[in-house]
Amino acid sequence: MANFSSRREREEMQELLKAYNNLKLGRAASFLEEEDFERIINYFDDQENVPAALEAASIGLEHFPFAAPLMFRKADFLIAEQRVEEALEVLEKAELYDANDISLYILKTDAYLALEQPEKAARLLEESLALFSGEERIELLFELADVYDDYEDFQKVFDCLKLILEEDPNNEEALLKICFWADFTGRSEESIRLHQWITDEHPFNELAWFNLAAAFQGLKLYEKAIDAYQYALAIDDKLDIAYRNMGDAYIRIRKYKDAIESLEKVLELSRPEDVIYEAIGHCYHKLGNFPLARFNYRKASHINADDTRIHYKIAITYYRESKFDKAIRQMDSVMRIHRNQPDFNLLLGDCYLQLDKLKEAAQHYAAVVKAKPKNLRGQDALIGVLLQGEFFEEALTQSRAAYELTKGNAQFLYSASAALFGLGKTKEALLELENALSVHPQGFKKMTDLVPGLLQMNKVIDLANTYLKKKGKR
Repeated sequence: MANFSSRREREEMQELLKAYNNLKLGRAASFLEEEDFERIINYFDDQENVPAALEAASIGLEHFPFAAPLMFRKADFLIAEQRVEEALEVLEKAELYDANDISLYILKTDAYLALEQPEKAARLLEESLALFSGEERIELLFELADVYDDYEDFQKVFDCLKLILEEDPNNEEALLKICFWADFTGRSEESIRLHQWITDEHPFNELAWFNLAAAFQGLKLYEKAIDAYQYALAIDDKLDIAYRNMGDAYIRIRKYKDAIESLEKVLELSRPEDVIYEAIGHCYHKLGNFPLARFNYRKASHINADDTRIHYKIAITYYRESKFDKAIRQMDSVMRIHRNQPDFNLLLGDCYLQLDKLKEAAQHYAAVVKAKPKNLRGQDALIGVLLQGEFFEEALTQSRAAYELTKGNAQFLYSASAALFGLGKTKEALLELENALSVHPQGFKKMTDLVPGLLQMNKVIDLANTYLKKKGKR
């Protein structure tokens, strides 16, 4: 029956097109009604033949000059052809015959936007809102939200979506959009009030529960966010984005086992993603389960082989297990691409230091300092390995430079003093040590870790006791 109906419609359309072509050629053998022209226009529109659709609308208006629906169609195609001024003229005429058709305002909006006059489009839509109610008013509010988005008045985008939901709390499109705009505009508190009202009135609206959870999450109220996500999932247990966000919330409050459970549900419900495997790997890393962390990091790297940070994270798991050679091998391919990346060099420096390969450690720490001269960790590591390797001149030079670059960080006064002791310049070293103690006495312990033999020197002990006692009396 359906095939018969479809065949019959095609035959009727062919007859209609034949009559239309006869009319164009001046063979007025038949008369076309206004609705016939609308069907012909729709036919060409479905074929994406805009010039033919525009021609059909123009011919239809020659026969029905007061038909506002045909005027609206003509204006629509004129806008598509970028003949915007002509379209506005047609719409001005159409308004005389039907000022209550929503198409008039939507098409005028499109025309103003095409002319890059978004303020004018917004003003038109704002004024027209009073003329409509129900679904038509909601349609205009969506149009207005898009206009505000175009000229970046983002607060008003949120306002429009809020108005829509106040009229239609179950409007899926508005619920999907407002979640983003609440976060983007920083109006999470307002979003919470709105969605609490919606969930009170419509307790089985899973999108409203999700938006409520997202708003709580935006305010870092992670426990409340998790509760709301669980309500959303109780209604729709296939809502994978709720599991995803809930996993993030669990990570924020360091409930890594719960986070893993949520993120694994994401993998069950949707296409595998590197970010999900990476997040699961992060959770196992935090739990100290480095083999499972690596397993998930590797899955992430198989999906996104170009993400060198994942290889770096795998190397860190080896470092945590004291498998320093494996960590270095893991970083080999990464370093061919990112030879000067500070974090990568810092990790390799630490690995070589643990293996007592001081020269290689120093090279990598020096690369960190070159890339980020003001990085305390890099400077401290480089100077530390230079002192350990008894490269005292280099350690002293580096300490002086680091002190200047960090605008007087006292830890580099201590390292300079340690280097001077190493060079046998005891008097200068004591002066530098006194300077350091006067500024930051707490740093003395770190210096003794670098040069344990200092605790055998009476002058050093006396000097340290003097300043440490002063600190204790304060």
